[in-house]
Amino acid sequence: MMSTAAKIGLFAALLLVAGGSAAGQTSYHVVSLSNSGTITGTVKWSGPLPRSLALPINKDVQVCDPESHKTRDLERLIIGPQGGVANTVVFLKNVYSGKPFNFPESRRFLDQKSCRYEPHILLVAQDAALRMNSSDPVLHTIHMDGAATYNLPFPFTNQAVSRTMQSPGLVNIKCNGGHVWMNAEIMVAPHPYYAVTDESGKFELADVPPGQYEIVAWHEGWSLLRQQAAIDLLTQRTIQRPVFSEPRTWQNTVTVDKNETAVVKFVLSDK
Repeated sequence: MMSTAAKIGLFAALLLVAGGSAAGQTSYHVVSLSNSGTITGTVKWSGPLPRSLALPINKDVQVCDPESHKTRDLERLIIGPQGGVANTVVFLKNVYSGKPFNFPESRRFLDQKSCRYEPHILLVAQDAALRMNSSDPVLHTIHMDGAATYNLPFPFTNQAVSRTMQSPGLVNIKCNGGHVWMNAEIMVAPHPYYAVTDESGKFELADVPPGQYEIVAWHEGWSLLRQQAAIDLLTQRTIQRPVFSEPRTWQNTVTVDKNETAVVKFVLSDK
């Protein structure tokens, strides 16, 4: 079985292929574009739905569970009414020049609200800052591993913290404050041709230079492998933290013509 470190290393390697090495990322250049095209598309689910993943809310319930749901969905697989898969990262490989970075601010700002990470999937440019905040009047500690390693306590509400994401790749986020259901992912991108699907599974990559590309759909994975022991930093008690299956990727080719829109459709399944 592949370890978490191995999974992160594999995907980091995939990202390096997508945009150059971490040391050589200056190979991406912003250039003036004319007659550029657009890629739009969808990511949809096919086949039976996997069992949803949820954990009991067993700490700070007044803050973490104000509506008394008792459990929290882990948000590992969100499928809309028409089968669209949200929170899938779609990106182009081997891009060395093009438009400036313009990722949505909502994907570059992480809030901790009702003991939940918002958003669940973040998208940050390499060498750019990720801003973080806690709206909760309880202690959270953001623990990152992968392409960035930070352990950041949030003892007070609404005090924003920023950290620069220096290396491209995947960053796992969890709470070391005992809220084991909290989980999210940061994609640190070496070029700007990345997008995250919305609740209907749609995505768009704009201002793409004409040419043929390999396009990848990445999903964090939706299976719970096991639980492992961890320490609640506040209480120093042993807790059980979920361990998830490895991310999944699908790949396609797309040709972008001048001033045209290309359409790409991905189909995900549990097979």
